[in-house]
Amino acid sequence: MTPIWLKQTPNGITLNLHCQPGAKITKVVGLHDGYLKISLQAPASENKANELLLAWLSKQLKVPQKQIQFISGQNSRQKRLEVWGPISPEQIIQALKP
Repeated sequence: MTPIWLKQTPNGITLNLHCQPGAKITKVVGLHDGYLKISLQAPASENKANELLLAWLSKQLKVPQKQIQFISGQNSRQKRLEVWGPISPEQIIQALKP
C-alpha cells in the first residue's frame, strides 16, 4: 500500500514532507499530519535547510540532485517535492524508512 505522503504522477513521484530544521542529526522521524517528517541538521536561514534536504534526499534515494525539485513550500515546513528518474515508489519507501 502506498503511504499518504507519496504520490505517483505522470512526471514522477511527489513527496509531501514536514521538515524540522535545527536538529542534531538529519533523519526521517516518522509521520506528521499525513506528511513524512524529516529532521534537518541545518538552520532554516539562508535556504540552508532546503539545500541540505535536497542533498540528503539525493544521497538516500541514489538519484542525482537535479532530479529532485521543489513544487511548493520552499519557505514553509510543509514541502512538496517531485522526484523523477529510474526510481519506483517502493524504492523511495525503503530508502526513507524511519
